[in-house]
Amino acid sequence: MLQIAPHLVSVPGKDILAGVDALVKDGIADPNHLTIGGYSYGGYMTNWLITQTTRFKAAVTGAGAVEHAANWGNDDETYDDAWYLGGVPWEKPEMYQSEAALFQFDKVKTPTHLVGGNADVRVSFLEDVLMERAFQQIKVPHTFLAFPGEGHSLEKNPWHGYIKVREELKWLDKYVNE
Repeated sequence: MLQIAPHLVSVPGKDILAGVDALVKDGIADPNHLTIGGYSYGGYMTNWLITQTTRFKAAVTGAGAVEHAANWGNDDETYDDAWYLGGVPWEKPEMYQSEAALFQFDKVKTPTHLVGGNADVRVSFLEDVLMERAFQQIKVPHTFLAFPGEGHSLEKNPWHGYIKVREELKWLDKYVNE
C-alpha cells in the first residue's frame, strides 16, 4: 500500500489497465465484454478508471470518493486522505485535484450504476451525490441506488446487500448483453 502514496488512484489505476490489456492480449478477457466495479477504495478506483478509458461496457461503483478535498472534510477518518495524498488539501491542492476523478469527468462515457448508504460517514454520501450530479451534467447513462439509514458497510438491513448485488448484476447484464 505504501507504493501508491501520494498517487492514490493513478498509479494503481495504470497497473489495472495494463493488467486488463495483458488479459485481452492473452485471450483471457474478451474486449467486447469488459466491465468494472468496486466498492469503497474499489469505488475510488472505478470512479477514476472510467475517466481514463472507454473500454469498459459498464461500471458499478459504490461508496467511493470522486473528489478528495471534500471527502477529506466530510469523512470520519480525515487522516487517511491526508496521509495518502501527502498532506491536507491546502498543502497539496495539485495532488488532491490530479488524483480526483471529478476533474476528469468530461471524459466519462461508461454507463455506470452508483450505490451508497445515505448515512455513510466513512466515504461521505455527498461524494455519491456529487458523482450522480456529474453524470446528469455530462448525460452519461447511470442509475443511483441510495439506501436510507445505511452507513459505509450497508449492514444495517441484510436485504440491502442483496438488493445492491441484484441491481448491479441487472445493470451489467443490460450493457454487456445488448
